[in-house]
Amino acid sequence: MLRALSGLTTRGRCLLAAGVAAAACSFVLNERDLLRVAVFVVALPLLVAYFISATRLKLGAARALRPDRVSVGSPGEVQLELWRNGRLPAGEVLLEDGVPYALGSRPRFVVERLPHDRRVALRYPLQPVLRGIQQVGPLRATITDPFGLCEFERELIGHSRLVVVPKVAGLWGLPSGAGIGAGDDGSIRLHAGQGESDVIVRQYRQGDDLRKVHWRSTARRDEIMVRVEERPWRGGTTVLLDHRAAAHHGTGPAASLEWAVSFAASVSLHLRRSGHRVRLITEHGQTLADTPGEGGEHYDNVVLDVLAALQPAHQRDITLGHDPAEGQELIAVLGTVSNESVHELSRYRPRGIRSLAVLLDTPGWSSGVNRPETRAAATEESVALLRAAGWGVVVAGPGSPMPQVWAELCQTATRRGTLIGGGL
Repeated sequence: MLRALSGLTTRGRCLLAAGVAAAACSFVLNERDLLRVAVFVVALPLLVAYFISATRLKLGAARALRPDRVSVGSPGEVQLELWRNGRLPAGEVLLEDGVPYALGSRPRFVVERLPHDRRVALRYPLQPVLRGIQQVGPLRATITDPFGLCEFERELIGHSRLVVVPKVAGLWGLPSGAGIGAGDDGSIRLHAGQGESDVIVRQYRQGDDLRKVHWRSTARRDEIMVRVEERPWRGGTTVLLDHRAAAHHGTGPAASLEWAVSFAASVSLHLRRSGHRVRLITEHGQTLADTPGEGGEHYDNVVLDVLAALQPAHQRDITLGHDPAEGQELIAVLGTVSNESVHELSRYRPRGIRSLAVLLDTPGWSSGVNRPETRAAATEESVALLRAAGWGVVVAGPGSPMPQVWAELCQTATRRGTLIGGGL
C-alpha cells in the first residue's frame, strides 16, 4: 500500500490531508456527518492509488523499427503495440518514446481507454538527419486517473538499435581504364575476336618481349601493341577516407566530415557494384572494410554499417609508413592536409600506379561559400603539391554535387593519361 501511496499527485495528497483534518475536526466537534465526509475524502485517493497501481502492472508493449537500417534523409517509422492483461479496467495512459534529436521530435500519445481484448497500434515517423548508431527508447507509460489524484510511471520497453547509414549518391562511369588494377599507362581492354579470349593490350615500349605482340590489335591501330596477359580485368581499388577531426570544419549534418563519409560510401558501393574489389581504409592505413567485387547487398551493408559507426579521429597529421593501397589504385577523400601529410601520402606511392584525390576545401564549410576564387591558400598549396607528386586532384566545396565531383575525377584521370579505356 505504501508503494501505491507514492503515486499520489499534489492534488491527491491535498485531498488526503483534507480528509484527515476533517476526521480530526469531527471528533472535536462531535459531528458524525463531517466524519462520513472525511471517510469518503480519505478513501477516494487511497482507492484510486490502489487501482492505478494494479493497472500499471498489467500493461505490455512492443516496438518494431521499419526498417532497422535507414539512410540519412530517408523516412523511417516506428510501430508500437500496447495491451493490458486481465479484465481490470485501465485509466488514461500517456506514452512517451525516447527519440534522439538526430531522428526527429519526441512522440507522445494519449490512450484514454485501453481495451482488454485487443492491442492498440500506434506509429510515428522518423526523419534521420545525422548518421550513427542511434538508440530509440525507452518507452515510458504514465497511468493516471480521470480526477488527477494519482499517477504512476513505468518503463514498458528499453532501447532499440537503429543504424543510420550515410546517404549514397548515384554515380555513373569509371575513371578511364578503372579495374585494370596495375596502373600502367595506356592499358586497354579489347575484344580480340570471336573464339578468342578478351585480352588487355597497350602500346609497345622499348624492352618489351616481341613474343607478346598482339598482331590483330597492331594491324587495327597501325602501331605495335603488346599483350598484358598477367593483368586481371577486375582489379582492386583502395578508397582512403580522412576522418581526422582536425582536418574538417562544420558541425552536425552540414559538416565537411559528413560530406566526406557520404562520398566515400558512394564511391565504394559504385566500384563494388561495377565488379571491383574495394578496400576502404582510414588515413592511417587501418582497414575498415574489404569487399570482393562479387556478392549481393550484404557487402554494401558491411561498408555502410562501418561508416555509420565511424567517429572522428583525434590525430593531428597523417602517418602511414607504407603504401596505404598496397599496390592498388588509390582514391583518397581528404580534408585539410598539411605539407607533411601530403609528403606522407606521396612518398610510398609508386609513380606508375594511379592515385586520385578529392580534396575538400574545408574552410568553405565554415563560411558556406563554394567558389574557386575564395578557396583557402592552404587548399591551393595542397593541390599543387599533390599534382606535383603525380596525383589527379579535384577540389570539392560545400554544396558540391557528388556525381559532378566524381565525373570531374574520372575526367582528371583521363586527362592525366594514367589509364585509357574501360569504364561503364
